[in-house]
Parts: sequence; C-alpha cells; structure tokens
Amino acid sequence: MIGRRRFLTALGALTVAGTGAVTWRAVDQGVFAAGTGGAFTAWDEWNPPGDDVMHLVRAAVLAPSAHNTQPWLFRLAPDRIDVVPDAARNIGTLDPLRRELHISLGCALENLVLAAEHRGRAPRVEGWTVHLGRSTPRTSALFEAIPHRHTDRAAYAERPVEPATLDELVAAADGPVRLDWLDPARFAELTVRATRAIIDDPEQARDDYAWYRNDWDELQARKDGTAVDTAGRSAAIRSVAKILPGSHDVYNDYWFRSTKDVQLPTAAAIGALVVADPLDPLQRVAAGRAWQRLHLLATTKGLAMQPMNQIEERVDREHAAGLPPEFTAAMAELVPRGHAVFTFRIGHPTTDPLRSPRRRAEDVIIQ
Repeated sequence: MIGRRRFLTALGALTVAGTGAVTWRAVDQGVFAAGTGGAFTAWDEWNPPGDDVMHLVRAAVLAPSAHNTQPWLFRLAPDRIDVVPDAARNIGTLDPLRRELHISLGCALENLVLAAEHRGRAPRVEGWTVHLGRSTPRTSALFEAIPHRHTDRAAYAERPVEPATLDELVAAADGPVRLDWLDPARFAELTVRATRAIIDDPEQARDDYAWYRNDWDELQARKDGTAVDTAGRSAAIRSVAKILPGSHDVYNDYWFRSTKDVQLPTAAAIGALVVADPLDPLQRVAAGRAWQRLHLLATTKGLAMQPMNQIEERVDREHAAGLPPEFTAAMAELVPRGHAVFTFRIGHPTTDPLRSPRRRAEDVIIQ
C-alpha cells in the first residue's frame, strides 16, 4: 500500500544504512517482537482461576475502543462493579459528542457481563453498573472468543457471508439497538468522502494522529493507541514502516488509500447499529454492548470485522462545530429509520490480525 516506488526506496535506504544499524533499529522498534512485552500482558491473563472480582475486569479490558483509547475505569465492590468513563482518554474533535467513548464503555460492559456469567456471578446491569449476585456458572462461546477477537483492517476474501449468518447477527442486536445492512456502494462513496474530510480538517487530523504509536517504546509505555502492527499491512511493509517510520502525511496517505482501495472494496457487507436517540448515553452504551456481542459472534464463525465510523465522526463534527450538515443529511438518507451511531464492515479474513496493546486490570481500578 505504500507503493512500489516508496517500498523500493525504503529497501535501498536500509541497504545503504548497513546491516548492523538496520538490525539494531529493527530490534529497537519491535520488528521481531510484535504482540509481546508489557503492553500485551493483559491478553495472557484474561481468565485466571479463582473468584476474585478483579478477574471480571481482566476480561473487560480486552474490549475494543475507539482508536484503542480504552476510556474506562472500574470501581470494585464485592457485589458490584461500576464502569466509570475516563474523560481524559478521548479523541477530541473526532468524538466531540462523546458518542464513541460511550460505545467503547458498552464494549467493556458486555465483556464484564459475559465474564460474570462464566463465574456464576448473576450479572444485572443498571446504567453503568453491573450488580453481582450468585448463580450457576454458565460459560458461552462468546466468552471463550474474547481473547481471539481482534479488529481486522486487512483485505477480506472476495466471497459473501451467508444470508443465514447475517440474519443471526441481526437477531443478536437486541434492546434499543437495531442492526441494518446498508447499500455498500453508497456507504463506500460517503466513507471515502468523510475520510478525506477528516484528513483535510486540521483539528480532526491532529486528534486522529495523536493516538498513533509510531515508536515501540512509547507503545510499551502507554499500552494504548493504534500502530503499524494493527493497520492490516503485510509483514514486509510492517517491518519497513517500523524501521523507517513515516510522517503524519504518510500516515494519512496510507489510511486514505487502504480505506478506498482495500477495506471498502473487499467488504462482504456493511452494517449499521441504529438507535432512536443518538445523543442518549445509555443508548450509545447499548450500541457498544451490541457491537462487542456481534464481533464475538462473528469471531466464533471465523469472520472478520472492522469499525468504519468516518461518516459518524463527520456528523458529530458538523453538529458540534455548526458546520453545514453535509454528512448528517447523507446519513439520514442512507439510514431513514432511526440514527446510525456505529458502522462496520464484515467479511472472510485473509490474514490473522495481530493483538493491540492493552492496559492491565491493575492499571484501571479506582478506589
């Protein structure tokens, strides 16, 4: 995706630099250590034995979040867990109404519920709180899928998802959330335009890039954000990108081209999570729970998924900044009943996506 000429130029630069220096740089930037180190410990300790309430949080922190911001904290008691928004971990003008923050919290909440059922803790959700009783332990395929669910940004295989599977996913989105399957051509056209609009908006482009971890030491220290390993690139391109990290412009160019030329054309279907009131935090949380449930269900069936929320990010930007409602009107036409608060693509994977960094449960507990 970085282009044949740029790739050959990078290889030439590596050759000129000298094998020893390149090897040192490769080791320093984690070329041979993808998915390892303290930033990935949470994936290996997600389901330990025992009845500690903390173990429910170990499953919760593996939930997805917008730009992998992980905007959650957890307050523990023997009979309850409060999910607390961490307002400092937001994506600024990309999420001015905090829609994606609330959806992220819903994803963590769904993992909490699944983990509580697995350990016989009879979860009952009220708002942001999971009340814990006692019941017979009940595991599920969704719970077992938690450590295997990863966002897949690579190309998908060019074959459809079975209609029965799409219907099963629709049925899994319950409560105040509805799953609609959208016109893929119209969605692709709007998403390409929205992606370009974000890149051309200095504030949104800045807030997007702020969560990109270009340095291995920074990724290990922060344990959050997006990085080369999770961008859907080939192993060779990942190696070059780590050794010779690009600029913000290179990042934007790759994002735009992969969206336009890889991700949208290879989507088997495009889904939208729809609610009645897009400004209601609890409906957003319900959408997050639905998204996590759908992604886990897709994982059990060997399917890949990726959020694609550029249109919603421009809708929120228009609302917050008083801009002309270009994407607001287009989205209302695309989804005429209700309001889409989350959109995604689904398909058959062509690669095994890598793990993204996570803060450990001990890092997100408040007293």
